[in-house]
Amino acid sequence: MSSRLHNEGILIDKKKRLGFSFNGKRFFGLDGDTLASALLANDQMLIGRSFKFHRPRGIVASGPEEPNALVGLNEGARHEPNQRITTTRLYEGLKATSQNHLGSLMFDFGAITGFFSRFIPAGFYYKTFIWPRMAWKHFFEPLIRKSAGLGRAPKIKDADHYEYFYVHVDVLVIGSGISGLVAAKKTVEAGAKTLLLEQNHYIGGRVLVDQDTLENQNTSNWLNTQLDYLGSFKNFKIRLKTVVMGVHDHRYVIAQESVNDTSPGDGRPRHRLWRIRARKVIVATGAIERPLAFAGNDIPGVMLASAIRDYVKLFGVSPGDRTVLLTNNDDAYRTAIILKACGLTILAIIDTRSGSDGDLAKLVEELGIRVEYGKAIASVVGRKKVSAVNLCSVVGAGAVLETLECDVVGMSGGWSPVVNLWSHCGGKVLWDDESAMFIPDRENAPIDEMGIDFLFTAGAASGKILNKECELDAEEKGCECVESMKLSLKSKLIAQLSVPTYEAPLMPAWNVPQGASESLKNKSFLDFQNDVKVSDVRLASQEGYQSVEHLKRYTTLGMATDQGKLSNVNGLAILANHLGKDIQNVGVTTFRPPYVPMTLGDIAGEARGELFKPIRKTPIDAWNNDNGAKWEPVADWRRCYSYIKDNESLNAAIQREVTNTRKNVGILDSSTLGKILIKGPDSGKFLDMIYTNLISSLPIGRCRYGLMCNENGFLFDDGVVVRLSDDSFLCHTTSGGADKVYAWLEEWLQTEWFKLKVFIQNITEQYSQIGIAGPNSRLLLQKLGGLDVSSSVVKFMDFTEGELAGIPARVFRISFTGELSFEVAVPARFGSEFWLKCIELGKDLGIQPYGTEALHIMRAEKGFIMIGDETDGTVTPQDLDLGWAVSKKKLDFIGKRAQEREFLNGDHRKTLVGLLTEGSQHVIPDGAHAVEGERKNGLPRTIGHVTSSYYSPTLGYPIAMALIENGKAKMGKLLDFPLDGGMVIHAKVVKPNFFDPEGEKQNG
Repeated sequence: MSSRLHNEGILIDKKKRLGFSFNGKRFFGLDGDTLASALLANDQMLIGRSFKFHRPRGIVASGPEEPNALVGLNEGARHEPNQRITTTRLYEGLKATSQNHLGSLMFDFGAITGFFSRFIPAGFYYKTFIWPRMAWKHFFEPLIRKSAGLGRAPKIKDADHYEYFYVHVDVLVIGSGISGLVAAKKTVEAGAKTLLLEQNHYIGGRVLVDQDTLENQNTSNWLNTQLDYLGSFKNFKIRLKTVVMGVHDHRYVIAQESVNDTSPGDGRPRHRLWRIRARKVIVATGAIERPLAFAGNDIPGVMLASAIRDYVKLFGVSPGDRTVLLTNNDDAYRTAIILKACGLTILAIIDTRSGSDGDLAKLVEELGIRVEYGKAIASVVGRKKVSAVNLCSVVGAGAVLETLECDVVGMSGGWSPVVNLWSHCGGKVLWDDESAMFIPDRENAPIDEMGIDFLFTAGAASGKILNKECELDAEEKGCECVESMKLSLKSKLIAQLSVPTYEAPLMPAWNVPQGASESLKNKSFLDFQNDVKVSDVRLASQEGYQSVEHLKRYTTLGMATDQGKLSNVNGLAILANHLGKDIQNVGVTTFRPPYVPMTLGDIAGEARGELFKPIRKTPIDAWNNDNGAKWEPVADWRRCYSYIKDNESLNAAIQREVTNTRKNVGILDSSTLGKILIKGPDSGKFLDMIYTNLISSLPIGRCRYGLMCNENGFLFDDGVVVRLSDDSFLCHTTSGGADKVYAWLEEWLQTEWFKLKVFIQNITEQYSQIGIAGPNSRLLLQKLGGLDVSSSVVKFMDFTEGELAGIPARVFRISFTGELSFEVAVPARFGSEFWLKCIELGKDLGIQPYGTEALHIMRAEKGFIMIGDETDGTVTPQDLDLGWAVSKKKLDFIGKRAQEREFLNGDHRKTLVGLLTEGSQHVIPDGAHAVEGERKNGLPRTIGHVTSSYYSPTLGYPIAMALIENGKAKMGKLLDFPLDGGMVIHAKVVKPNFFDPEGEKQNG
């Protein structure tokens, strides 16, 4: 490890070696290394290949902004592509492989595309892959699909597991540099419950490297003092290795914690996804150094100046022995000073400015480091590694003045505040000409649901780059945050902690030299991963792509896995120059979550395998399972399809259940039915807009069957609505529709009728609902005791509540079977107890449980519809002869105007009818098509289909319901239903109510 510096390396343990491999070659690093620092320590500069031209790529940065150094990590079940080596901590046995090359990394056959780069500029695919037309399907598309992407997706099930974590805090501070710690100190002292998250495994941020004097202490002592002080407060927590991925509306923050990336397979979750609700959020995420655009700036060995000193100070690694620095600001001088102190050679600092009178420049001069003002790099010499640079004047076309042999080039184009999180939930940015950066626009700050600012930026994230500025800004934002929560400040602004350092102003240099020839611009890269060059931006602007969003998509600038963290500002500045506009007027592209890529495992959490969609079970599930239940999935629930006794067949069991319910009493576990509470003074008004019929007129203690339609007028759910009190309604939905309906109600309330005073709560799982049906059902309730359920007291469609068998119960006198029927809702904790009491007391009444299939047969015998059977997303209430449930009094409801459209009315519509098979015991298959006449091609014309079909044990023959074109006009006619094998079933069209059409049983 010849590149190790023995007197540097804050984060590494020089006594603990770790073995790892890269492309099968064995290397050694140190505990505390990142994969990037370990590879640099082993002189491995070439890491991968670029996407478009397969150009050699090395390490550019030292953090999550790295665009080049992506590898595939590990093998088999733990293989993961496109992992940044700059944020991957080294561990024993780590295996890494380079990506995006045909052949070996050193000899990539895909690099041949670089020789044709002049023929494949930005947007070439929009112009090239359109002719000949047949070539798209057979040549271009397969080629593009094969070439797409960088790494190879894993093919084996992920061996690791992931989890979620939920937390509520007063203040979330993001970043543990000077700004984050100072801001947190203010909020903690004020008594706010504060959580500080840091993406690295260490605290301090850039202050660890760029050490100014802090309260006359060295950096480590100062940081330890701050941590000890904050740790003494019970209202403070800190979490390392946790990257905030996004800040969303309603003060909702998503963060990913790396729990176990360095010890795979030890049983701990690999990552933990934090779901955070915070009253206030302070973003102290710092700033990212910008590269400079010059010919050859993508060659391995060209790095950010700040990254060079990161590797030196944090990991004790020198990227090279002979360094040239290119800069337009004073910050790069820090790198020169650090390298000089380590005994490394600084050939020259190439400063594009005319001079600098800053403190750092004076120190560099005292150290005898060569500085060339008004100069630039015309080009970098080398292909797979830097070997030299050609110097030129910063003005002009790039005539070479001198060649310097070197192995590392450090570039510094200024700093860009990390405003991503600020922008995720609507924060705007402004261009600051003085510092040449986009900074948060405090006048357009994100607001919470109460219209109050909740997001603050502190320090470098606000555009304050120097330590002294960061301290003051962080204190100010911390105080502002505390005051906005109406808490008391312990103290106002305190004295500056760091010794001020004067830096001369930056001079923007977006592409050097200023008059660079087209040949040089064609080798000057902006987006290193996607091979977007300065010349591509010029071409895009010439071809009319002048919007930043169009530029992004036409050139792919900022569309790489780093999402333009390094490339965007330079690209926007160059576009502004070509358009003759200010950068502010050109604008910025949209920042979207996540801040850095995250695995699908993070998003899924524990929702995989059997937990992908956990099976919901009712409180009576255990009894059902022990008593012969045959299950069927209904949405997320498992529901009893039938109860099989002894050795009877499934069909025999179903018929027995129907017959017993019709003759005696049946009991049904219907706990899965959706139950949604609507409460508030405007509840009736709200439900009138949701349901097709009038709900607000429903008296207390009464039930009403209601229909819900979507905006197109099509029926999508139905159920019984119960008025519990003057301002409370209980809406029953289908089992499969509960979650969908709940979301539907919330969407309309929040987006359209948000001024209504209404509260919505899904209480489906709070109650067990038990259906008791049959001639003896009332007798059973009377035996349970506690409520008067006589016909004079509880009439059909009535509701009452009290106690049954000593258990709190709501009794609904409703029927889906056509029998005398009650649905009893009891708190879920009493569900099993109530069920057992019904079974025990109902023995002499002939009680038997029945499942969903028996229920469906009985409802079909009555001609009751089933959502999902008689509806398919194109059916209106009128098609199902439910026009009586569509109010003509209401001015409006969801779907009303749509139902008035011409094509939803008329004889061409398919309407609901019943079917009886003539002289046959054949059950027409569900979905069988009815045909009539012929089409022009001679084939039969389909006029409808069967929606529900059963053998009725009550009637002794098959019945069916169907949607038939102009069905009412076909009453009494025979229709043909052709089946496979040439068989045709003839069925007579009848009204779809086969049993007790007058409703005497259900009304009894």
